[in-house]
Parts: sequence; structure tokens; C-alpha cells
Amino acid sequence: MKTRSQDRPAPRPDARDPRRWWILIVLCLSSLVLVVDTMALTVAVPQMTAEIGASAQDTQWILDSYVLVFAGLLLTSGSLGDRFGRRRVMVVGLLLFGAASLAATYCTGPGEVIAVRVLMGVGGALIMPSTLSILITVFEGDERGRAMAAWSSVSMLGLVGSPVLGGVLIAHFSWQSIFFINVPVVVLAVVAALLLMPESKGPWRRPDPLGAVLSAAGMTALVWWIIELPEHGALGGRSAITLAVAVLALGGFVVWENVTPEPMAPLVLFKHRDFSGGSLSLTLVQIGNGGLLLVLTQYLQFVLGYSPVKAGLAFVPLAVTALLGNLAGAGLAAKLGNRVLVLGGMLVMAAAFALLSAVGADGGFTLPAVALGLLGLGAGLAMPAAVGALMSTIPAEQAGVGSALNDTIQQAGTALGIAILGSLLSSRFAGEMPADSPAQAKRSIAGALATAHGDAGLVRAAREAFTASMSSTFTIGAIGVLAAALLATVVMRAPEAAAPAPAETLEAAA
Repeated sequence: MKTRSQDRPAPRPDARDPRRWWILIVLCLSSLVLVVDTMALTVAVPQMTAEIGASAQDTQWILDSYVLVFAGLLLTSGSLGDRFGRRRVMVVGLLLFGAASLAATYCTGPGEVIAVRVLMGVGGALIMPSTLSILITVFEGDERGRAMAAWSSVSMLGLVGSPVLGGVLIAHFSWQSIFFINVPVVVLAVVAALLLMPESKGPWRRPDPLGAVLSAAGMTALVWWIIELPEHGALGGRSAITLAVAVLALGGFVVWENVTPEPMAPLVLFKHRDFSGGSLSLTLVQIGNGGLLLVLTQYLQFVLGYSPVKAGLAFVPLAVTALLGNLAGAGLAAKLGNRVLVLGGMLVMAAAFALLSAVGADGGFTLPAVALGLLGLGAGLAMPAAVGALMSTIPAEQAGVGSALNDTIQQAGTALGIAILGSLLSSRFAGEMPADSPAQAKRSIAGALATAHGDAGLVRAAREAFTASMSSTFTIGAIGVLAAALLATVVMRAPEAAAPAPAETLEAAA
């Protein structure tokens, strides 16, 4: 039987509470651990896959398994945070993420690494919605914009530091150290959360197990189907069954969430133009960005011959300009509106992808550096503005599941981007390689270089084939970002029309 306290949401923290800035530090640390892991692991992929004997398919699963589980469980974890406490769920996620990171240091084969990445995906899914939902319940008005800018800026700092850190760790230790570095960050974040952060909850809602199962099953099947495209085709072998499961599960999820009295996901938020426009634009951008780091890291190390440390430093232009764009966007959003920033930033990003598609095997790093700088600037302007627009529509009592819905859409885009662009890269690479190349050489550039044994012709062919396939992936990325810019322009509202959607409005729409 529910108590009176369970029937109403926990009081929001006082906006004048000086602890709110300490709370922001905890949220930044919690998000930082996810950024550090993703970026540092990207730099470590070539050495890790060589030492554990991972194939190109294994490598894709090592990356996709995390995103797959992460995206599939976000809605469930956001709902759990609203019900049982956002701080509690975030701390549990941090502990699970840290334990899985520690376990990864003992892995010796690709199957073990994939299993650990799945557990890290579960932990990450518990962390991410809680950080954003706590932020929007703690900060209001102009302070929320500054807090979100600071939160995003820390991620940019992680983007700068983690590739370099990953390169240094790889050069002096081993790829296992990439996972171990998560452990002290997790410990610090957990201690700070328990000491500084108050608990917050939403109103009591009945669980929605069917919605959770349908969303997780649908996203898992969809990404799985895309990953298997190069081997089985769209409808060949088991692909037809996997696609059918994805369509039925996701379709059933949408239908169920619209008819159940207490849905897990407030799909009614999509009736708000800023939420739908911001979310769908971010999805298209994430599809374009999904394979960017993986592709460029391989280009830098396998085509240009960079060391892991130098490859990490190569991403500094991206991170620095993203930080500058983020800081500038925080002030411009109030003057120009989110829609203008999203449109302008995404057009700059599209230009950056177009430049990257023109990179050649012998072109050096000048053109990629300029493109990365433009990409960071555009992302710094567009991404926080899009997130700010859609998060402003979510009522405080639905902060957890609302932010999880946003995160799910973005992570779905990331998963689809990694799967689609990774599959396209593999397929195009195999087609560009000479017909008489060894079978292993056609699977990936790493396999081609490993089997060359001094054959300069095969090495040259592999580098040119990879550059050609990379150009195709970045062309697709440019198209996706241009579509996102068009969508944002058409769907998102002008600044004078935009206003938060109160809970009463959402309930009436529902």
C-alpha cells in the first residue's frame, strides 16, 4: 500500500542551495568516466585487437555491444531513477561500471572483452539518465544553461585528454590500462555523490515491465540486424528474422506506451516541437558521428602510421574547438535562440564531413586537422542547443524518464551509426581490394597489413582501399547532418514561441 509520501514527488533542491555547484561536480565526474572510456578505448583498438586476436567482426562487437546494451536499457533505467531515487540508481551504475572495468583488465580473448563491455553498458545506462535528470531538477532558469554548458564542457575536456591519456597508457603499459583508469574516477564520483548529493525522485508510478522488455528487445534486434548486414545481407539467412523481431518489438512498444495508463516512456513529449525536433536532429547527427572516431583512428594509425599517442593528440583540434563553440553557444542561445544555433552548427559540421570525404592516402594531416576543427566548432554550437531545447520541455517530475528518452534516441543513433558506417566501411574496403588479395587482407586494413609480410604493393592497395571506403562513410555522414539541419529548421519553434511544457499540458495531451 502506497504511503502519502510516495504519491507526490520529492521536493526539488532549493535553487539557492550552495551545494548545487558541488552537485554539478559530481554529475560531471559521473559523465566524465563514460567519455574517458569511449575515447581512450578508440585509441586502443588497434593494439587490443592484435593482442587478443580479434577479427574485424569482433572489433565491431566490442564497440557495438556497449552501445547496444546502453541504448536498450536507457528508458528502463530512467524510469527506475524516477521511482527509486536518481542518486541511488546513478551510484549503482557507477559501481557496476567500475567493477566491469576492473574485470576487463583480466580479459585475454575477444569474447571476454565483449562480455565485460555488455556489463559496462548496463552500468552506463544507469549513469547517464540520472546525471541529466538531476541537473535539470537542481538548476533552473539561466543557471540551468550555465550548468549544462559546464557539464558539456567537462565532456569536451575528457574528449581532449582521454585520447592522449589512452595513447600514453598504450605506449607505456598495455591496453588493459585503458579500462583500469576508469576505476579511480568511479571511486571519486561515488564518494562525492554519497557525501554531497541529495536524493530526488519523481511521483510513484507502477512499473511497466512489458514496455521495458519491448524497448530493449526492439533496439537489440535492430542494431544486431544492421551489424550482420555485410555477412548475411538485408534479408538473407537469419537477418529476416532479426528484422522482423525489431519491427514487431518496436512497433509493439509504441502501441503499448500509448494505451497503457502509466507508460514507462512519456511519448507525449514528441507532441512538443522542440523536443521532437531536437531529438530527431540529434539522432541524425549521431548516425553521422557514430563511426567517425573509429574510422579516423584506423586512418591515422594504419594509413598515416601514427603512434597511439600521436593519434590521440590528433583529436585535439576537435575537442578544443568544440569547447570554444560550447562556451560561445551558452551566451548566444539567449540572443539567437536554439533553432539558429542548431542550424548554423550543423551546417558547419556538414562542411567538415565534406572535407573529410576528400582526404587521400598521401594527403597528410593538414586537411583532417582543419575538418576536425570545423567539426568540433559546429558540434559545440549545435549539440548543447539541441539538448537544451528538448530538455526545457520536460517537467521535473518526469526528468529521469524524459532525459532517458532523449538519451535513448541519441544512443540509438550512435548504435545505428557505428553499425551502418562500420558495415559500409567493411563492405567497401573488401570491394576496393585487388581480387587476388588474401581473404584475411580483404576483411580489414589491420588484416591486410598483418598479412603483407613486406609486400609493398599489398600495403599500398590496403591504404588506398581504406581511404576510399572512409570517403564513402564521411559522405553518408555529411548527408545525415544536412538532413538534421533541415529537420531542425522546419520542426523546432522560434525563440518567442518556445516554452516549457508543464506537466498539466502533457497530461492533457496524453
